[in-house]
Amino acid sequence: MSILNTNTTSKTIPTTIHFVQTGGTIDKDYPRTTGSYGFEISSPAFERILGRLTDINFEYTTDHLLQKDSLDITDEDRNLILNSCQKTDTTKIVITHGTDTMVQTAHLLSQIQDKTIVLVGSMIPEMLIDTDAHFNLGMAVGAVQILPVGIYITMNGQIFDWNNVIKDKDTARFVTNNKK
Repeated sequence: MSILNTNTTSKTIPTTIHFVQTGGTIDKDYPRTTGSYGFEISSPAFERILGRLTDINFEYTTDHLLQKDSLDITDEDRNLILNSCQKTDTTKIVITHGTDTMVQTAHLLSQIQDKTIVLVGSMIPEMLIDTDAHFNLGMAVGAVQILPVGIYITMNGQIFDWNNVIKDKDTARFVTNNKK
């Protein structure tokens, strides 16, 4: 037997998550021109993924900040990311980011002391069939809602503190930094 709470005075306010696009593999797509094997940064993967879902129980806002490979992100770009996170009233933020310089961006964001921020990316573009983007974004959405204030990276089914993770160049996986 199921009991439905019909008390309208105690409404649960859904969590609001602020999504920030910076680019990276997660947002890559095949180029619109022919004769090329390269990729270009496309529309935000989080919008495509969330747009296909019909039963999410959170609200969200978006900021289409950058469309760059993370190797091309400059200090000025990182300051734009920092400002976007500081100016939003939302205390839960998910940033899609390229994996090569994700830790550097997280380092700058670590000066934010009153928000939970999760950086996430993928090794295969969201547009491709065997992508890890959907799984990684789902991890980030779950993580940002339950983690305490701080800066985190979620990849490969794990959640890492930003200052205790590295991208292993040999395996292309994020792992705990055992050199600390």
